[in-house]
Formats: sequence, C-alpha cells, structure tokens
Amino acid sequence: MSGLRVVPTFRHGRERLYVCGPDGGNLAWYDRETCRVNLIGEDRREDVLEALKPFLTGPVTVGPPPVPTPAELARLTLHPDDDLAPNRPGEALIVALDRDPGPAHRLRPDPRRRALSAEQTVGEALDGLEGAGWHTLHSVPLSGGDRVHHLLIGPGGLFAVHALYARKQRVLVADPMVTVGRREAEPLLRRVRAAADRASYALTAEVHPVLALAGPADLRITAAPRGVRVLQDPELPSLARPGGVLKPADVEALHAMARDRNTWGRV
Repeated sequence: MSGLRVVPTFRHGRERLYVCGPDGGNLAWYDRETCRVNLIGEDRREDVLEALKPFLTGPVTVGPPPVPTPAELARLTLHPDDDLAPNRPGEALIVALDRDPGPAHRLRPDPRRRALSAEQTVGEALDGLEGAGWHTLHSVPLSGGDRVHHLLIGPGGLFAVHALYARKQRVLVADPMVTVGRREAEPLLRRVRAAADRASYALTAEVHPVLALAGPADLRITAAPRGVRVLQDPELPSLARPGGVLKPADVEALHAMARDRNTWGRV
C-alpha cells in the first residue's frame, strides 16, 4: 500500500484530481481537461500513477507541471480585492440593495430589483458558455459609476452585453431609441455602444456591443441597429457559435487583463 489519497477538486471551471501523501502534502495532480498528470517530484511517479489508475480512462501525458503562461502569472499575482472574476451577475445591484433595500412597502416594484432580475437571467445564460473556451465577467466597473453588465470573452471575440428587463412586455427598437411597454423611449443603444467602446479602449481590442432582452413578450426592430446585436435571453448562446477570431492564448491573456479592476480605472 502506497498510502496515497486522491482528492477531487473543481475550480475555475476545471476538474482536477490531487494525489496527496500520508502527511497531506500534494505529490501530483491530474487535469481531466488536458489529460495530463503533473508530477511535483519524480520519486513517487509509479505510486502516483497506481493511485490514479481507477480514474484514468485513456492515454495521458505524465511530467512536471508546465511553465505558467503570462496570463496565469498575472492571475496568480492579482490581489483578491482587484479580481473581478468572482463577481456574480448583477453584483453591483446586489451590493446596492444590501446597503439600501428601500422601503418595505412600495406602490411600485423597485426598478433596481427588475434590473437585477434581468442581469441574473442574462448572466446565467452567459455562464452556461463556460467550459468551451469562453469566460464571462459580470458588473465590470467603469469610471463615473457606469458598468459593463457582462463581458463575454472567447474564441469568437469580445462582447459587452447590456441586460434589459422586458418580462412579458413589447419592445420596440428604432436605433438609437428603445421602448419597453408603455414606458417612454430612451436612446439606450447609444449607451450600449459607448460601454463597448470604453471596453475596447481599456483592452486595446475590438469589443462588440450587445443588447440582451430578458423575457419580452414581443420584439419589433424597425431597422437593423448600427453595430449592435439585439438578442433575447434564449438566443445568447448564439454568441459562442462563431470561432477563429481569437487564439486560446489570446483569450486567456484578455481574460487576465479584463478581470483586473485596475484595467478599468482609466476609462
């Protein structure tokens, strides 16, 4: 008996199996996604492979851990307070409502809660794209109190997604005006384009603007909006279908840059 234990973990969307010695120290880990066994030391190689044998389903690569990429090094050195990756969909609104929930009884629903519902619906749809080379950041802060609701980064490019609550209402889009139900029309598409432009400046890469409608009963677009995609929340997975725009290393580098709060301080 080697006395080794195999401990499964799931972090950052990836499953790993760590092989631990009798003292609890890590001897190796198996990355299922890359089919690679990373050995911290060669002296227990055979024992490690024997412990992992029940979990290996095909050929694997065995060797020392790969040298970290610049993107991985940037992530490892990022202070937790500056890391935007843990943000939940609607993070800024969640914090605002915790600080000031408003009166217990209201004649009309709090518009912040409707906005939060939209960001959570859209955010959950975008989070479902994780694992296919895509990353989503939520509530990315811009100077002046503005935000990018969701920033999607992947092989098909970068998208700044603005979520709009429209549950069971009619939506009319007449660039740049957007009308929801009986509310007054507003030039929302200008705001959506401006947020994408600011994200492009911060990341020095093209960011495409997207308006995501959460649950509309009917959508009417009088003319194709200039440079803005208008999608209903079930259609959001279509953003991930195109590929070949960014290489995996570029995706990881842009994600590492975008998750750093300091990247956005100058825009």
